[in-house]
Amino acid sequence: MKIEHLQGLISAPFAPLNDQGELNVDIIPAYYSFLKQNGITGAFINGSTGEGVSLTLNEKKQVTEAWAAATSHDPDFKVMALLGGTCIADCIDLAKHAAQVGLYGVSLTAPFYFKPANAQILAKICAAVAASVPDMPVYYYHIPVLTGVNIAMIDLLKALDGSVANFAGIKYTHEDFMDFQSCLTYQNGKYDMLWGRDENMLSALALGTKGAVGSTFNYAAPLYHALIDAFNHNELDKAQRLQQQSIDMIRLLGKYGGISVGKAYMKLVGVDLGEFRLPIANMSKQQFESFKLDVSEVGFDEFKSTRRP
Repeated sequence: MKIEHLQGLISAPFAPLNDQGELNVDIIPAYYSFLKQNGITGAFINGSTGEGVSLTLNEKKQVTEAWAAATSHDPDFKVMALLGGTCIADCIDLAKHAAQVGLYGVSLTAPFYFKPANAQILAKICAAVAASVPDMPVYYYHIPVLTGVNIAMIDLLKALDGSVANFAGIKYTHEDFMDFQSCLTYQNGKYDMLWGRDENMLSALALGTKGAVGSTFNYAAPLYHALIDAFNHNELDKAQRLQQQSIDMIRLLGKYGGISVGKAYMKLVGVDLGEFRLPIANMSKQQFESFKLDVSEVGFDEFKSTRRP
């Protein structure tokens, strides 16, 4: 399989839930249109932002089917499903389902309860999942802050290289720039390395990344388009300023409760996706009013994603 190197901004969509915390997949076609209008080139579904670990196996399949149906007419919009990682048999089941409904690719994390001891064991896990969907690109999702598995990704690439033809690359959500650059240049840049830390995008661009997956792309895509454009035109002062705006925006997630704050940002751009499920905490109505004031102070209206009829 020829490994395609994805480019541009790939969104990590939120799980679409209603007021009762149930799935509301009917909103996904409009969600896709919103992302497309804002220059997003793909979606990484059922991941951290998509509450994949809080969805049942059946719910993950419902989300997958809805995104597949909404984007089936658009081969340029790549949808990739995160399979999970704890139960390899479930990962294989979800991978086969994603292939059946026509998604572009799949991704998996390391098991985070019984953790792999080394890169060789992790490679065996990736190979087992990849073998179940031999015609589909398979990515590894490196996010050690959540999985607790901090194996060097260059070691994983070396363990897989030449033996798993459909292993396409890594969604890299970590701050080890030495390891990331080694992966980017390994085998003359063979593997697709997708950056996953929105607040560090400028640093990743300097190393040569061309594609990124992020949660804040959902509601602030114009900011990152401008940042990439400034970098490409060697306007580094402007790029640094835009990255700082990203950081200021992201700091509000920490102030108001973490990952759930992303759905509050979505409400401000006119897309209501409900709230996060337990154990994630959501902000109160009073906190939301304070949040809106802080959002105004970081200039969110200047760079937020927009929704057109």
